Amino acid sequence: MWRTLAGVVSGLLMLFVGSLAFNAASGQSHWPGPLDLVRVHPWVVLLLLIPVSLVGLWQAPRRDRRESPPAPMTYQLPPRNADFTGRDATLRELRQRLTSADDVARLVVHGMGGVGKTQLAVEYAYRYLEKYRFIAFVHAENPDRVAGQFVSLAGELGLTEADFDQVIPRVYGKLVDRRPWLIIFDNGEQQDTLTHALPPGGLASNGHVIVTTRVRNWPRWAGLIDLDVFARQESVGLLTHRVPSLTAAVADRIAEELGDLPLALEQAAGHMDYNQTPPDDYLALVTSQLEEMVSLRAPGDPSAVKVAALWQLSVQRLQAQQPQAVRLLRLCALLAPEPIPLDLFTRSAEILDVGAADPLGWDRTVGALAGLGLARRGNASLVVHRLVQAAIRADMPEETHTDARVQLCRALVSAVPHDIHGEPDARPRWQELLPHVLAVTKDDPPAECAAETAVLLRLASEFLIQIGDYQMALPLCERALAIDESLEGRDAETGFDLITLAQIHRELHAPERARPLAERALRLHEDCLPANDPAIATDLATLARTLCLLGDHRAALPLAERALQIDEAAHGPNDPYVSFDLIALANVHVDLGDHETALPLISRALQIREAVYAPDHLYIGYVLIFQAKVLHAMDNPAAVDFARRGAQILQTRLGRTHPKTEEAFALVDRLR
Repeated sequence: MWRTLAGVVSGLLMLFVGSLAFNAASGQSHWPGPLDLVRVHPWVVLLLLIPVSLVGLWQAPRRDRRESPPAPMTYQLPPRNADFTGRDATLRELRQRLTSADDVARLVVHGMGGVGKTQLAVEYAYRYLEKYRFIAFVHAENPDRVAGQFVSLAGELGLTEADFDQVIPRVYGKLVDRRPWLIIFDNGEQQDTLTHALPPGGLASNGHVIVTTRVRNWPRWAGLIDLDVFARQESVGLLTHRVPSLTAAVADRIAEELGDLPLALEQAAGHMDYNQTPPDDYLALVTSQLEEMVSLRAPGDPSAVKVAALWQLSVQRLQAQQPQAVRLLRLCALLAPEPIPLDLFTRSAEILDVGAADPLGWDRTVGALAGLGLARRGNASLVVHRLVQAAIRADMPEETHTDARVQLCRALVSAVPHDIHGEPDARPRWQELLPHVLAVTKDDPPAECAAETAVLLRLASEFLIQIGDYQMALPLCERALAIDESLEGRDAETGFDLITLAQIHRELHAPERARPLAERALRLHEDCLPANDPAIATDLATLARTLCLLGDHRAALPLAERALQIDEAAHGPNDPYVSFDLIALANVHVDLGDHETALPLISRALQIREAVYAPDHLYIGYVLIFQAKVLHAMDNPAAVDFARRGAQILQTRLGRTHPKTEEAFALVDRLR
């Protein structure tokens, strides 16, 4: 605005002086001093002022023609809390410390549970949204799941088919093009195992990292901000802002009773606002209830007592008017402290009495939890704070706890995709449901849902195999096998557990452990399934690949041939599953030195995949490299073209530095 005004003023001034020059040229009176020049040489002055005036007027609006900066891209960033109050000094400190670093700035926000670490980080992201080009929010409570979120994040950045082992450095490499960026790792409790997900100084620049955590012993490279409970002034400000009828004096006493814990204050304000409870009555209630709830104190976590007391005050109203809201809250308490898809409940008619059949009743049930501050509602999800969950679990009768877990296991079995390789939406659905599957199945199951627990554990391990996380998949599959072996009439399911476990050991380079598992799976399935069941084909193919790794190629050959026959009969000759059998069989022939028999098998697999997958799909790249190696062994000069095309696909999908890509380009160099 000031530049525009200055341009206009300068233009007007020049025009004024120009008019004086015109008057002088017309024989007007004499002006003393510097204006003598105008009187003596008026036409020269006019000629000089005209272009200068035009330039001044043209420069003024130049700023208006500049392009606006692009809107920042966000990933999993929670909604902004419209009632966020206080923490202004801490937010300024966050910004100052992050921007004062020369390279990648990393800050750890430490504090007790419920103190508002996550809310602070989210508010910072929104308050300085225009300062960044990319902001990501990563749930870091379970370090084993961080890489899986980076796989999803890679897709958002356009890095399709990112390899599990390389996805984190590839994401940071891509972020170089989106500087400045911000990544928030929420609830990073195990810093030793989270370190691999944090960027080293040389990997990216002009990036900011915030880690929220309850643990303090982070290394020195990470700056530390200790987030304490609210100052009393902040507590009073939050309460009086949310409840206009509340006086500062009563708000001060409520804050004293609640220990200035932000989560407790939020719930107190929500209770008074939702139930229209007079502040003096609420103060009397919370004062009397806190002493009675001391027995629920969680070891080392005194805040859970206060949260439990607030829940007890709210549950009486819910139980009387909306008992389904209490049941929903108890179900959520057994799930992970991450967004819970609401369709998990509406898809199952047995889990709640309200749902898809009663949209209005369901909306009121979910809204009751959000209205009391017991949960935060999104467009299609519900988030319950971990301290609220802990308090509710502590107060649940054993029978209620068991019933809720049984219902959740059954609902999850219905909700998760079972054909992880065939269903197009299986991967994103598993990404959002995996934490809840892990939460529900972490303890020994009740007898009523033992079978469902085993199914969930095995399916979770199959999903983890697909994204390459074999270490996390191994104990889950072992638990599934132990449960199924303890139950009667579970031979087929036990076989599924065994073959999945064999695949994990094979990928972990332990074929000697995989072989007896695959052999036992095959025996079980041959005894209880039809001879042409596709599950038997999976057993045969897995065993054949395992035997090849052990050097027993002669024994592997008939197994691979039979697997191909079963899948062709079950799926048809052009199904993608058939292409995997063809490649497995071709591998056996190559190991036996029979390249002429292997080549048409590989060519057929390539044709099937080219008809099904995108031209630059990894599965096509792998087949091309395999075919190039066979052609080279047969002294066929066409090998180099197949190798070059396959190497380009691997470079596009995996990156130039990936080991498989480097191996492919090394093959190209040898074939030239």
